[in-house]
Amino acid sequence: MGVALWQGQTVAGDRDAALGQIARASRAAGQAGAAVIVFPELFLTGYERDDLNELALSVEDMADRLAPLAREAGCAICVGYPERAADGLRNSAICVSSTGEVLGNHRKIQLYGPAEAERFVPGSRYTLFDLAGKRTAILICYDVEFAPHVAALRDKGVELILAPTAAMRPFEHVGDHVVPAMAANHGLAIAYANLCGSEADLEYFGLSVIMGPDGKTLARAGSDPAMLLATLKRQYDPALVSTQAQDFRHVDETA
Repeated sequence: MGVALWQGQTVAGDRDAALGQIARASRAAGQAGAAVIVFPELFLTGYERDDLNELALSVEDMADRLAPLAREAGCAICVGYPERAADGLRNSAICVSSTGEVLGNHRKIQLYGPAEAERFVPGSRYTLFDLAGKRTAILICYDVEFAPHVAALRDKGVELILAPTAAMRPFEHVGDHVVPAMAANHGLAIAYANLCGSEADLEYFGLSVIMGPDGKTLARAGSDPAMLLATLKRQYDPALVSTQAQDFRHVDETA
């Protein structure tokens, strides 16, 4: 299964510019044989903005914009956007199939810091779907840093996590170490697509990565715009994939 991701800079509120990048990168990914391409968190608008309520789209409107791009590219598209929902603003990521169908729409569960908590309504459920023969889920940025969420998805049979991200300095260790450890410890693939460059007072560190379920780095970006491509095997040698879930021994300290 081919997997691609786009590490890009903020579009500073220009949704048309974002859709243009999505169209070009998705076509390139499709031509390279990727089944899906992942874009960063809130990529449609930019992350650090005061006008997200005005720029927000419903799931239906977002799907209408992405569907023709996915069909033209022959590649599924997963991208972060501000979702206008009945109960308020959501930090969401939608995945549209290569035929234009909505595979899933994930609402960020773990809102980061007081600014996100004030701005967004948190999600409360996982988002799972089948993609090119692999059970797939979406986690957004801070979500993927929580081992219980990754473990829960693994227990549900998930083989691939798509992770739109807007992670900033000085937290480079997340891209360097936390995400690779999540893939290695839980035996699943992760496509972690971060922003890069600056926005307001934030500096995004990039370091997007595609990790295999055997803990191997398949593709890694630096701090500049980049597109990554990698191939996930149909099956991995069980001897190379983590067995922590089966091997874990509970310690009863009351005994």
